[in-house]
Amino acid sequence: MKKILFVCHGNICRSPMAEFVMKRLVRRAGLDDLFEIASAATSNEEVGNPVYPLAKRTLAEHGIGCPGKTARQLTRADYGRYDMLVGMDMQNLRNMERLFGGDPLGKLSLLLDHTPASDTLHHGRDVSDPWYTRRFDIAWDDISAGCNALFDKLTADIHERADG
Repeated sequence: MKKILFVCHGNICRSPMAEFVMKRLVRRAGLDDLFEIASAATSNEEVGNPVYPLAKRTLAEHGIGCPGKTARQLTRADYGRYDMLVGMDMQNLRNMERLFGGDPLGKLSLLLDHTPASDTLHHGRDVSDPWYTRRFDIAWDDISAGCNALFDKLTADIHERADG
């Protein structure tokens, strides 16, 4: 089972959007039993709060629900629990490295680093925080591109192991 944790600052916009986009990709492929997907915050500011209404609405516009999701804070134990911890921006990555004391097992990444280098619109960029920009459409586009690229990589690995 591949365990993925998406991480952003408050766990009310970007990381829950990524969590539920990836869950839909996995469900549609019939691979629920091969993945565990969740999200968390680097800060404690929003702990216990539901997904931000505009993020929830953006997901709903694309046929995705996020029932019962509330923000939780990242813990040191998450490094051992998850195979991949995927941040939305460089500040998230720095906060994770600080909490975990580095990344000795190479589990940390940025979401848009999973897009192909040829995707110059997305690759190597941060997912900007729509809490500040109010551009949930841009966040959706970035998160969707990143999750689709990550899903494609992970399922290619699954198929290679099944064939090999």
